[in-house]
Amino acid sequence: MNLKITCSIIFMLFSLFSWAQPTFKPGQDPKPESKKWVAVNYLSDEFEGQIPDLEKWQIEPIGNDWVWDGRPPALFKAENVKVKSGKLQVTVGKLDEVLEKNGKIFTHQGGIVRSIKPGNVGMYFECKMKANATVMSSTFWLMTKYDCYKKLETDIQECVGRTTELTHSWAQGWDSIFHSNAIHRPTECVEKLQLQDAVKLAVPNHQKFYVYAAWWKSPHEIQFFLDGEYQYSINPKVEWDMPAFIHMAIETYDWNPIPAEGGLVESGTHEQRTTLYEWVRTWKLE
Repeated sequence: MNLKITCSIIFMLFSLFSWAQPTFKPGQDPKPESKKWVAVNYLSDEFEGQIPDLEKWQIEPIGNDWVWDGRPPALFKAENVKVKSGKLQVTVGKLDEVLEKNGKIFTHQGGIVRSIKPGNVGMYFECKMKANATVMSSTFWLMTKYDCYKKLETDIQECVGRTTELTHSWAQGWDSIFHSNAIHRPTECVEKLQLQDAVKLAVPNHQKFYVYAAWWKSPHEIQFFLDGEYQYSINPKVEWDMPAFIHMAIETYDWNPIPAEGGLVESGTHEQRTTLYEWVRTWKLE
């Protein structure tokens, strides 16, 4: 066995050992005593390669039954998604030219990453993420595929990197927040139903890495954790039982618009314009 292969095996074993269990502070692990957490490899990634693992992640906005390519004015573009220095990086910026697509006007760009395979009830999802420092979002969430009667979105974390005087009053402080949603998405068959909760953070989301997590405990309860500590639960009003895909979307919101002069979305450094994911890890109980 040559040295390169030997080093690869040692590194792989070290990586597996170093995250043998989810991130919990003492006394915070909610698992039953008779169970243990087992890693779900196809929904986990340490981002140690040179490019995104396309067997696990979809970085093209359109495809595999997904049709959303961004909320104007920011278009999702696969070229903005990189793996570098042991992290998944999604960088925002201004488009080279204004683009009209399907009747929508795009002036800026972000990106979206979706898991190829879905997670299910009972799984624990966590990521270590540092938000970008712009008015655009940094997120970690789950979404089911289209069903007219049940399209379910679980936002484990949704924040922005910066607010301004243009930010809607209710969203002031969303640059220092752990915020979660359970949304029964509206379709031609059903109306929207949204439940949410949040806690304020002492350090803004873009200044440090936080571990954001949720245990999809049952079709009736989702528990949310910050840095391994329980924060709150959301109890959906319908059965939360559809297979759901991990999403990481860096997008624009009309309630936190890009300033006319462009702000850090245009003038910021690469670091300021980039959301970093150090890892994504998913677990199931056995």
